[in-house]
Amino acid sequence: MRGLIPDSFIDELLARVDIVDVIERRVPLKKAGREWTACCPFHNERSPSFYVSPAKQFFHCFGCGAHGSAVKFLMDYERLEFPDAVEELAQTVGLKVPREGGREAAPREDKTDLYALLDAAAGWYEGELPRSAEAQAYCRKRGLDAATIKQFRLGWAPAGYDGVIKALGSSERRMQLLNEAGMVASSERGSKYDRFRERLMFPILDRRGRVIAFGGRVLQAEQSPKYLNSPETPLFHKGRELFALWQVKQANANLTRIMVVEGYMDVIALHQAGLPIAVATLGTATTPEHTEVLFRAAADVVFCFDGDRAGRAAAWKALESALPRLRDGRQAYFLFLPDGEDPDSLVRKEGKDGFEQRIKQALPLSDYFFNELSHDVEMGSLDGRARLAERARPLIAKLPDGAFRDLMAQELEKRSGARTVLQADPAAHRAVQRPVVVQRSLVRSAISLLLAQPGLADQVEKPYRFLRLDKPGVGLLAELLDLARSRPGINSAMLVEHFAERPEYPSLQKLMAAVAVGEPEAQRAEFFDALARMDDQATTQRRDTLTAKSREGTLDSAEKAELRELLAARVRPPVAST
Repeated sequence: MRGLIPDSFIDELLARVDIVDVIERRVPLKKAGREWTACCPFHNERSPSFYVSPAKQFFHCFGCGAHGSAVKFLMDYERLEFPDAVEELAQTVGLKVPREGGREAAPREDKTDLYALLDAAAGWYEGELPRSAEAQAYCRKRGLDAATIKQFRLGWAPAGYDGVIKALGSSERRMQLLNEAGMVASSERGSKYDRFRERLMFPILDRRGRVIAFGGRVLQAEQSPKYLNSPETPLFHKGRELFALWQVKQANANLTRIMVVEGYMDVIALHQAGLPIAVATLGTATTPEHTEVLFRAAADVVFCFDGDRAGRAAAWKALESALPRLRDGRQAYFLFLPDGEDPDSLVRKEGKDGFEQRIKQALPLSDYFFNELSHDVEMGSLDGRARLAERARPLIAKLPDGAFRDLMAQELEKRSGARTVLQADPAAHRAVQRPVVVQRSLVRSAISLLLAQPGLADQVEKPYRFLRLDKPGVGLLAELLDLARSRPGINSAMLVEHFAERPEYPSLQKLMAAVAVGEPEAQRAEFFDALARMDDQATTQRRDTLTAKSREGTLDSAEKAELRELLAARVRPPVAST
């Protein structure tokens, strides 16, 4: 949904942002002639097939087919909806996103109200923290200083069943929002009460620093459950979000390493100790979505777990989630802590330097992988080595095609003695640096060339003579010409974005990507040649139709005159000479 954002604003936004800057902040780009290139962030590949065109303000991957404008890149890379991607871009250039319509804009406003309500709830919990002697004592016991409490917006949910309801549920609409945000629960009788009570509160932020949910921790060990998280809501999906990712990104301009720990307090203790690289999953095992977010944030990911049985089970799940995302350049490590210790206790005992030494000793994924699969296998026997091979092969096959996958297969062969043949990843072999040349119709060629150079529209005379041609796409070409003429200076991405909610959008994106960057004059000549040939085809098409009617003896006098003219006339050029 475009969220009722005016087309004129989308034009202005895409004119102000540079797609190269937008993508380079997230993906390392290299100059390649007039374009920039990289290994595609949307599929696994060995050689770069992902191209960014400053001239078109457009990206395209010749391997997996991903393509679009700066807005589309943010939608795909950050998994944002259209309005959120627009807002993200607008912030970078200091623009405020306008909205059209009155009541029609309400659904979008509802989401904004939800963010505002959760932010107000965080503020209310923050205000309650100084009023609780018990919570204050707990924070002192855990060594939390005032700056850390403020940085993570820690708060306190007091006892009682209606603190948040009284503070924020002042109307029926506000109560509806509290319920939608997961801040209240319902009794068997249907009455509402605060979900969080007598808990230290940890706001969970999204990638833009907005409060989307909460985690609450009890202070007494005998209370259960120890941690309580917000339920799934329109804003919060625990399998995708990571606690403190926002704070990590704020603290590190160039993040090269990120660490996953198990608890909120572990995260906070590490940040306070001077290691602002820690995040935590939200009461769930590491998911494939988590690992993708982690590797997008940093090339090296360290998974830190307790050394007990539960910790090792969690580590193995993290490994399985990471395998399909370990393309070349990404590395995963596993750090297991001594019994009875956690990152919070260790960093307070050993300090920043001591804990950093532990991180340096973390097991690379390859070592952990083979150690774990071999620990109950008799490697001195043929049967044992065969068992290792059978366990490892399907897991190594999940790795993206690349050097790491090859080396893992070689290591398995070395350890087991069994020849390891893995099925190649078809996605990588589809990747090519240039598109395969395919035969396109004249209409599709003209549209592609116009998308490459929208300014050509100003040189096409009206009325468009090619409109006489009865071929698919003729009307769309005329519409594109009119749109480009009406908006001087429009670039390729802006032109295509006008069709974002229409069925032609995917086809237009593919057509724009299909034209490799070439000499502008050569493209101009090819464009007008296509229009001229379309005009020729229209004339031939009309002449053939009238000739067929003439044979049937069904021509009227006007049609007879038109046929005589067509048989005698030569096709005029479709444009003024320039």
